[in-house]
Amino acid sequence: MPRSARTHEFGDAGVLTATQPLFTPYRLGALDLPNRIVMAPLTRMRARSDDHVPTALQAEYYAQRAAAGLIVTEGVAISPDGFGWADTPGLWTQAQVRGWRRVTDAVHAAGGRILAQLWHTGAMSHPDLRGGALPLSASNVDPEQRSVTAAGRVPTVAPQPMTRDEIRQTVADYARAARNAMTAGFDGVQIQANYLYLLAQFLNRATNRRTDEYGGEIEGRARILFEVVEAILDEVDPSKVGVKIGPMHETGPFAANDETLPMAEYAIRELSGYGLSHLLIMGNTTDFTGTPLEPLMGDGMFRHFRPIFRGTLIANVLMDRERGNRLIAEGLADLVAFGRPFIANPDLVERLRTGAPLAEIDWTTVYASGPKGYSDYPALQPASL
Repeated sequence: MPRSARTHEFGDAGVLTATQPLFTPYRLGALDLPNRIVMAPLTRMRARSDDHVPTALQAEYYAQRAAAGLIVTEGVAISPDGFGWADTPGLWTQAQVRGWRRVTDAVHAAGGRILAQLWHTGAMSHPDLRGGALPLSASNVDPEQRSVTAAGRVPTVAPQPMTRDEIRQTVADYARAARNAMTAGFDGVQIQANYLYLLAQFLNRATNRRTDEYGGEIEGRARILFEVVEAILDEVDPSKVGVKIGPMHETGPFAANDETLPMAEYAIRELSGYGLSHLLIMGNTTDFTGTPLEPLMGDGMFRHFRPIFRGTLIANVLMDRERGNRLIAEGLADLVAFGRPFIANPDLVERLRTGAPLAEIDWTTVYASGPKGYSDYPALQPASL
């Protein structure tokens, strides 16, 4: 067990008990985290629909959860081309920067720390969100998923392959969004290179059929990722920049293939050389049985990548108090990200500390509007703790 996880404290009954590793402090770049609990990115669709500006309601929501050692925001679109989910926020206009400043000020006033997750949805966007224009991606391969539009979820379409100029512009858009994030008062940024979105579409050979320098072998398909990282590092110190990335098995062209794991290994090994703040890696969100990723099920994901990434590792997916404490104690993770539990539990940190029961999510309000099921979940009263 790490030294910081072997300290002790007196419990309510005066009995000496081992401190939970989740509640030991951690130094992340220039940030002193009071605990190792991270609020994972959670899309909630509460930004203004016309200009993608975050609202006072979002400031209240994030401030309620500021007891987390670190908050990572919902995905924040880097540009109009990167926007691809209804009622989500952006970071390309000054109005959006001012909206986010209200959020970061509220979080900081509540004693928290917050990163902006930089997001380009690529082929997961839809013409209905782009004035009829096709979304942009590596190649014209339909991801065979569902886009979230103002009218609801609709099937994705085959996107428009990006030109080299559009790739260069996208890299510049990431850098501008990172610069805007720092102006907005964020403590750093996280690059979304995971799941079904643009950078993952370039990494995946099934959705990247390019024959130029951004396609072909693993190194070519990863080129845009490193160009994005390097452009952001021209604007923001590496100690304030992290990446969310890892192998996944989804449906359609995102089904795991024999290059899914080698690509992730290559990308993560190369990312280790940049001196980044952190790597956030998700465990399996689907059943890996019978796929090339089967050995990575459960804790296998973290056991596999812990030796590959030389830096802070944040573990995410299906976390509870026991598992989070164990992953840190075993050295498989430095920080643990909780997603869904934070939705209905603004005081999740205190509930985890005391072992109090968790409130249940009202799933009808997760992707909705207004405070109901967003900022109106109550904290436990002191007498109940």
